[in-house]
Amino acid sequence: MTASAYILISVAVGKARIVYERLAKMPGVQHVDAISGPYDLIAIIQGSDFNQIGTQVLDKVQAIDGVLDTITCNVIHFEV
Repeated sequence: MTASAYILISVAVGKARIVYERLAKMPGVQHVDAISGPYDLIAIIQGSDFNQIGTQVLDKVQAIDGVLDTITCNVIHFEV
């Protein structure tokens, strides 16, 4: 089973398009959107588990020039 998370991303002024393009090409990133509100971008990331997603956010996403802040929202699947 794979793990998924929504990553809310704040970027520096004038850097949204560059960060968007870098994220869209990153392995594990399923989708990226520019959004309005307190965050500038939202990405859906998949990995083998939440630890792998956390490592990718810390090592890859936050390392992109222009990324100021991230919030990782892990997806929880209810069993029915």
